[in-house]
Amino acid sequence: MTTELVLLLGLFAFLIGGVFFGDKGPIQVFRTSGPRLGARIERNLTIGRQFQERGAAVSWQHPDMNAPDGHL
Repeated sequence: MTTELVLLLGLFAFLIGGVFFGDKGPIQVFRTSGPRLGARIERNLTIGRQFQERGAAVSWQHPDMNAPDGHL
């Protein structure tokens, strides 16, 4: 019984280790796509993601209302 348990646990660990540390495992996927995702986030923070409407850049303008003074 102990031998079977050890063999099953070893096989299970081998398969799960292959899933996590293999070429298509989550560790490798995050390692290869992390820099690309970081560059995408940095670009979106730098230039804004949706600051264009129909090909024309949206310009920043001051709001028409006064600054809040704490009164309702």
